[in-house]
Amino acid sequence: MATTLEVQKRETKPHSNITAIRNAGRIPGVIYGYKAENVPVSVDALTFIKAVRDNGRNSVFSVTIDGAKLNVLLHDYQTDALKGDIEHIDLLAVDMSEEVEATVNISLVGESKGVKLSGVLQQVLYDLTVATTPDKLPEVVEVDITNLDIGDAITVADLAKNADYTVITDGEEVIATVSAPRSADEPETTSSAVTEPEAIHGSEGNADK
Repeated sequence: MATTLEVQKRETKPHSNITAIRNAGRIPGVIYGYKAENVPVSVDALTFIKAVRDNGRNSVFSVTIDGAKLNVLLHDYQTDALKGDIEHIDLLAVDMSEEVEATVNISLVGESKGVKLSGVLQQVLYDLTVATTPDKLPEVVEVDITNLDIGDAITVADLAKNADYTVITDGEEVIATVSAPRSADEPETTSSAVTEPEAIHGSEGNADK
């Protein structure tokens, strides 16, 4: 079941309205896609961030516009480069019976053979593009690295097939590798600790409509 997200329609002119919306603790955005054509909206910033953190980046949210209910995905967003605040969101209205493409985070699980032998684990790829119906979008794809030995690599093509979604990312893309341990006089250039920098992961969104 989709999580309800309250949105309000907004005026697009004058441009100063955007500043007023942000000063009021709201995030300007736009809804487009299935049964929606570039509808300018705004959402309460704190409510939106909590909803995404509680339900996941790829969750389906239910919104109401002009009395009509729509199911939407967080398709993209922009952040302030200095403050890190979300400045704009793109909400994609979807047909729950039709496939969509979305970005899904990769999570490495297990301890590799190579790391146990003092090898250095490096995660090269942090997300995948997958295609599936909105209700089956995974929040994360777990990649088991238990059998990854020194000198080995896991590519997208090595991932097991999943009945819920199809991976679109090029199969030759390398996800993770384990390199030989460094000699004592070799400078450290990489770390075996792999972290994902953001709680809400995505690329820059579109400009205000």
